[in-house]
Amino acid sequence: MSSPAAPPILFDRGLLRVRQSRALGLGAATFLLDRVAEDMAERLHAVLREFTEGADIGTAGEQVRSVLAGRVGSLASVELPDAESRGLGLAPDTLDLAVSALALQFVNDLPGVLAQIRGALKPDGLLLAAMTGGDTLTELRQSFAAAEAECEGGVSPRVAPFADLREIGALLQRTGFALPVTDVDRVVVRYDSAFALMADLRRMGATNILVERRRSPTRRATLLRMAQLYSERFADSDGRIRATFDIIWLSGWAPHASQQQPLKPGSAKASLAEAVKRLAPE
Repeated sequence: MSSPAAPPILFDRGLLRVRQSRALGLGAATFLLDRVAEDMAERLHAVLREFTEGADIGTAGEQVRSVLAGRVGSLASVELPDAESRGLGLAPDTLDLAVSALALQFVNDLPGVLAQIRGALKPDGLLLAAMTGGDTLTELRQSFAAAEAECEGGVSPRVAPFADLREIGALLQRTGFALPVTDVDRVVVRYDSAFALMADLRRMGATNILVERRRSPTRRATLLRMAQLYSERFADSDGRIRATFDIIWLSGWAPHASQQQPLKPGSAKASLAEAVKRLAPE
């Protein structure tokens, strides 16, 4: 039995690796990863400093390392282990930069992984990562839940739970990052049908890997009803359906004395109330 203090095991990471390998054989759908990689390059371009030693944490594919070639002196690929208790194998205070693209959403112990990355960064080292979160695949989740409730009298876990923006920001602070910043890039993709969306998810290696997932095949009637409900509720005027992907961007720095520090409570030299009084009309 696991320790009471251990994080819950939500994801079957061994199955994730199998699904990602299958996706390569099907012809991987990489449009989200391509977008994230290009966005990551732009965000790093705005950071006015040099990075000599970096690590790409868990990204499935070469896109990030390709677009950052020349921007980082060395960018090693670091796998997220199936058994997360093994750790990432990163030496302390060795990295200027850690990046990760669309991998951290499948981590069981995200606080533990972030703490390891934080420990591996040199003072004033940067973490820049993107993960799916928020309302990602909310349309598929709602359609499956309604179809199963109607056809089978119950609902099974279909879409992974996703963290929201505030949770990620608080987690960065908890794990010791300074100057944490989070934001969301909402991507809405349109498909001819729910089945076309599900085919793309298979080609992303992003189908259901929840430990508590349903193990028996989904009934044909349930699948057809799900697709019908999806089309009724989330189709545009041309009949094509919408699928939402929320990309949560997170960044934080290993603390360093040169970084801007927040003011201590009570240290302000001007009163907000007095300023408002001066601006108020006579």
